[in-house]
Amino acid sequence: MQDSNENKTEKKGIIDNVMERAISRKLLVFTVATALLYLGVGLDADTWGMIAMTYIGGQTAIDFARTWRHG
Repeated sequence: MQDSNENKTEKKGIIDNVMERAISRKLLVFTVATALLYLGVGLDADTWGMIAMTYIGGQTAIDFARTWRHG
């Protein structure tokens, strides 16, 4: 019985680590895109808008799943 609890904790840790990395990478992409738009270096407003919508939509889905899962 104790091994089952340890496996759940270990799996949760791995999944949480993967999620944190994914969120961090999306934030990095969004930050770089915003900097490129601000500096006017090869990124137009339409492309930045698509990146922003993808980041916001993805983050919203993750926040919803966390809230639903943990109450």
